[in-house]
Amino acid sequence: MNKKKSLSSVTKKLIMAITGGLLVFFLLFHGAMNVVSIISPDGYEMICEFLGANWYALVATVILAFMVVLHFVYAFVLSYQNWRARGKQRYAVVGRQNDVSWAAKNMLVIGVIVLCGIVLHLMNFWYDMQWAEIQGKTPASGMEKIRSIFSESYYSIIYLIWLAALWFHLSHGISSVMQSIGWNNNVWQRRIDIIGRILAALIVLMFVSVVVYYWLIY
Repeated sequence: MNKKKSLSSVTKKLIMAITGGLLVFFLLFHGAMNVVSIISPDGYEMICEFLGANWYALVATVILAFMVVLHFVYAFVLSYQNWRARGKQRYAVVGRQNDVSWAAKNMLVIGVIVLCGIVLHLMNFWYDMQWAEIQGKTPASGMEKIRSIFSESYYSIIYLIWLAALWFHLSHGISSVMQSIGWNNNVWQRRIDIIGRILAALIVLMFVSVVVYYWLIY
């Protein structure tokens, strides 16, 4: 029974690692795409048109949505199982674990913030663009959406808070992905942590640059 439970836990962690890794690649693409809006607004509009309600974009959207749901569902399941497994220990006063990062200790809360940010982002952009086109309506201009949303200070601040949470989530998550596939020996662990933080910073900075740029000029 314990072996089955252990196998189930390992399988869930592996699924989270795979979906998380694929989502990191998506964020790299999405962040780079957003930076194009600063360099070439016309180029950004062309990308938005290319990724409208075309069949390949719809297939990619469905796959992406499935991965996001799977990733967060297993995250909540594993967090709940870990919470139950601790039993009475969760009420005990224990010393602070110096070898566990703040992000690791608060991964569930950070994940909830990230999930709320995704929902807000979908409402602000996807709903008026791809979803509108699916319904046969005229989709909103990507550039107009960016300018109108990030010209509002409260939206920009909310997005920056979300992106800060995303950095913590990614900085720990990327390291966890590497551990799940066995790259967590003494030699590589510190290097993996550094690589994870750098990659997380690269992704988040691409999004932050867009928010701050349009917040300041509009």
